[in-house]
Formats: sequence, structure tokens, C-alpha cells
Amino acid sequence: MIGRGPLRRSHVLAVSVLTAGLVCAGFLTHPSPAFAGSGAAAQTAHIVDLDRQGTVTEVTTEATTVGEFLRERGITVGERDFVSPVSETPLTDRMTVVYRAAVPVTIVTAREKRTVYTSADDVASMLAEQGIGIVRGDRISPSLSAVVRANGVVRISHLATWERVETRSIPAPTIARIDASISPGSTRILNNGAPGERVVTVVFTQRDGGPVSARVVRSTVTRKPHPHIVALGLDEFEAFTQTSQTNALVDASNSMHMIATAYTAGCYGCSGITATGRPAGHGIVAVDPRVIPLGARLYIPGYGYAIAGDTGGAIRGNRIDLGFNSLRDALLFGRREVIVYRLK
Repeated sequence: MIGRGPLRRSHVLAVSVLTAGLVCAGFLTHPSPAFAGSGAAAQTAHIVDLDRQGTVTEVTTEATTVGEFLRERGITVGERDFVSPVSETPLTDRMTVVYRAAVPVTIVTAREKRTVYTSADDVASMLAEQGIGIVRGDRISPSLSAVVRANGVVRISHLATWERVETRSIPAPTIARIDASISPGSTRILNNGAPGERVVTVVFTQRDGGPVSARVVRSTVTRKPHPHIVALGLDEFEAFTQTSQTNALVDASNSMHMIATAYTAGCYGCSGITATGRPAGHGIVAVDPRVIPLGARLYIPGYGYAIAGDTGGAIRGNRIDLGFNSLRDALLFGRREVIVYRLK
């Protein structure tokens, strides 16, 4: 034992010799516990943000990798679970670790209903993960941006669309003209006419295998139709009662409402020859030249085409006298209002 006296050089040498002997004997091969903390590298703690199913928690951990950190939190990563960054990534301070466990979701379409396990964060990502394509017109419920919920149901209504170009015939219109020169009840074809042609683009749509609807999106006439013209031989009085086709026959520059009467070539005081030298009869009408000039071509619905070819003492202003071939028809016609079209 070293006493209280002054430390001598011989004392220091004695302690040094004693220490060296103990080291050689193997008694002082490691530092004592008092020095262990100062010589060994201490393990470092990290502060990590854990995003678990969308809920973020701040955690202090001594784990060294992401995988070790998740195991420390009691999380076993499944095959379809999502982890970011990957499990082998070393932890650093203020790192965010995202973990989403795969959850069951039922996908319903018109053809099938199936349950899948997914860790996608929204419906759009889940459908892409499952290889389900979405086209314009499809209806998704909930929306593509909706968060995927455990045991949720995603319904897909699919719209099939296709396009076709078709050539369609345009029927030739039929124009019927009254012709007093042919016998009543008979007909004569004046022009056979020809159908036209139209090219149309049709878009067809079908939702979930239901009924197909069609919509014309483009239409181009490639050939115009030519009308089928037929002359009809009608009794002159019957011609006044059948006026349904007159609008299709007339292209007039103007029209006049007039009071019409009837006459025949054999009327009292008549010579049978009109003021213009034409024989009186059907198609020759008497007019006031101040209103309708002589020689003007006219059309009177039900009566047909006519020429302003005569005058009369009683025909003044908006009056017209229609020539008939038979007295019976002239008497049946009597006096009535008509529309007179002056043709171009």
C-alpha cells in the first residue's frame, strides 16, 4: 500500500512493474466497465413518420432498416401489401415509411362479380393493378379518385362503341300532275325518275350488353334523286276536290286569292274562240288583263295549269273565269274562292 508520504520515483516504478505483471498474467485484458461507455460506439435512435393506412404517427426507433422498423411495430408485410421505401432501405431521421395492408374489394360488372385483394390507394390505381381498362363513356362507382375501402364494392358499367359507314338509297319523289288531255282514271308516266344515294357514318353504342342504339354523325349526298312524274287523267270537277299534291307541283313567283266562276265553249253568247284566238275549254281562263296579263302561265290548285287566254265583260279585278269542257262540270263548280299562282 502506498502511504501518505511524498510520491517517490521508486513508488511509480513499482506500480508500473506491478501493472505490467498483471497484464501479462491476463488479469487486465479488457477495459473496466467504468471505461466501456467512452470506448464503444453507442447505437443511434431515429425519429420516423409511419403512414399506416393513411394515418401518420411519429415514432422513435433504434431499428436500422425499414423492414426491421415494421417488425418492431408488429407489422408482418404480406405479398400484396404496399411498403415505401422498400424493406432493405436504411432508416434515417425524419424518414416517412408508408405501409398499406391489402384489403378485400369486390368488383362488379355486367358479366362478373369477383373479390380481389389490393393495397392501391384509389380506385383508378386498383383497376389498373387488376388490368381493367376504362374507356370514355364507362361509369365507375365510386369515382376513380375515391379511396379504396376494405370490403368496398366497385361497380363498372361498360359502354361499347363502334362506327360503320353505310351507303343508303334516297327514294325518288313522285310528282302527280293533273292532265285533262288523257281520259279520266288513266295515267301516263312522264319521267321514270331515279333514286339518289347518300353516304352516312353511323355510331352504335351498347351499355352492358343491352339494346344497341344508333346515331348518324355524318351524312353526305353523293347523288341527287330525280323525281318520278306521273300524269293523272281526272274528271274536271273531281280535280277541284283533290288538292293534296298541289304544293309539290307549283313553283310560283306570286299568288292571288280570287273569285272563280266557270264557263264552257257552248255558253250563251260564246263563240267558242277566245280573245287570244285559242279555242275555249279546259286550260283556258278569262282574266282582267290589268291584273293578269294575257298569255300568262298560271296554276290553279285542283284545276291544273292554265293560260290567261280570254277576257270577259264581268271579269274585273280579282275575278277569274275557268274554262271547262263539259257543262256538268262547270255547273258543279259554280262559284268559289281559289288561289291563282302565276308561274315564272
